[in-house]
Amino acid sequence: MDQFQLLRSTAVPLPLKNIDTDQIIPARFLKATTREGFGANLFADWRYAASGQPKPDFVLNDPRYGGQILLAGQNFGCGSSREHAAWALYDAGFKVIISSYFADIFRGNALNTGLLPLQVSEAVLQRLLAQVTREPATQFLVDLPAQTLSVPVWEASIAFDLDPYKKECLLNGYDDIDYLLSQQAAITTYEQQRAWTF
Repeated sequence: MDQFQLLRSTAVPLPLKNIDTDQIIPARFLKATTREGFGANLFADWRYAASGQPKPDFVLNDPRYGGQILLAGQNFGCGSSREHAAWALYDAGFKVIISSYFADIFRGNALNTGLLPLQVSEAVLQRLLAQVTREPATQFLVDLPAQTLSVPVWEASIAFDLDPYKKECLLNGYDDIDYLLSQQAAITTYEQQRAWTF
């Protein structure tokens, strides 16, 4: 995974509630065994017509919007527990998803993929969506070490919660195995000092 420290980006607004994992990446695309390549089919049924042509009214096809942040409605990532949903978002270039609530399994899959699920209140989410819809060029700053989301045009910062272990993994670009390997010296020292009985 890539290390995550600071992200300055515009955002893509998708103000729909209860976006489930089958809408994020439809089941017919779940044939690959590696994480790469899923981004092309992100939101495929909303993004493309049956002919394969992009639907001009879908936000990912709207040239006004772009960036590495997705602003999504409440209960994002509900439905089946497919980790491919997080893979598709990450492969499509998103680094942060902002919502007022995430399904628990999706949250875990996102963090394991290197994607930050940043939860804000419903009131803040609606204000962010309104801001981006009105001014698509609005910049956001996500400061992971400080755990803040800043909106410079508002001259305001919003604190967010994050599990300390997952924060360390994101900061260092670790998955769970990488983290264990980073603790190898401490593990070796512990094993050497332990009293063994046979």
